[in-house]
Amino acid sequence: MNIEIDSLSVSEKLALVDQIWSSLSRDIENVPSPEWHRAVLEERMRRLESGEATTSSLADVKERLKKRRD
Repeated sequence: MNIEIDSLSVSEKLALVDQIWSSLSRDIENVPSPEWHRAVLEERMRRLESGEATTSSLADVKERLKKRRD
């Protein structure tokens, strides 16, 4: 299959990305994850467990981003 991506509109490109993501997520066990992903996740967990990092709710993040725009 050969798709002329440059000829697609932005909305068509976004729809294509959505279709690809949906397809990949249905078969997630067969999507390889690079070793560096594991290392990043382990470091993030270490920082959370040690108190060096914290988490935020999606609502809090949206509020902070909204305030930045104002």
